[in-house]
Order: sequence, then structure tokens, then C-alpha cells
Amino acid sequence: MNIVVLQGKLSRAPEYRELESGRVVSYDVTTRLDDGKAANAPVAWFAAPTVALDLDAGDEVVVVGHVHRRFFRTTAGTQSRTEVIADAVIPARAKKRAANAVAKALESAAGT
Repeated sequence: MNIVVLQGKLSRAPEYRELESGRVVSYDVTTRLDDGKAANAPVAWFAAPTVALDLDAGDEVVVVGHVHRRFFRTTAGTQSRTEVIADAVIPARAKKRAANAVAKALESAAGT
């Protein structure tokens, strides 16, 4: 089972890119750990709706998705990046929508 639920603040504005495979919106989400330290998680949302760009740095969000590690070549050799692939990025103030997205992910996982 590979389910991720993050709640945190966007540390920068969303970045929109058009790829050969379609559009992607990238976010950096900063969460707080139990010891009060911050942790940053890169998030990519493929085929994101237009409203995905309505968020801005400092907005609190809930991200539902899964962890993915991808590999790519650079001049320095093969590199990798671990990121969260989002199924939904929801403003935290939309508590009902966020709860529904989490419930849907759990139901999907229970069915596998």
C-alpha cells in the first residue's frame, strides 16, 4: 500500500509546466515534524485542473497521493528524485473536501 497524506504550507508558488506527456503542477510542501523541525516534500500533480494554480506560497494544503522515485540522466550521471505524486491538492480550509479525498484513498487501498 502506497498512500501519502501531507498537511503543510506551500513554501513557494506552484510551478506549471507543459510536458510531452501533458501538464504538471509542482509544489514544495513544508510540514512540521513532532520535534518542531520542518520537512520539505516535493509534490507533482499530473493533469492537474486549472484551479491547481490558484494556490500561493504560504497557503496551507492537504495533499493526497503516493510516493514515487524517478531516475534521470544528467551530465554527472544517473540521478534520482523522490517525490509525492498527487491525486489531489486541496486547501486545508476545505476540510470536508480534504476528508473526502483521504477517505477515497483509503477505500481504494482497502480494495486492493
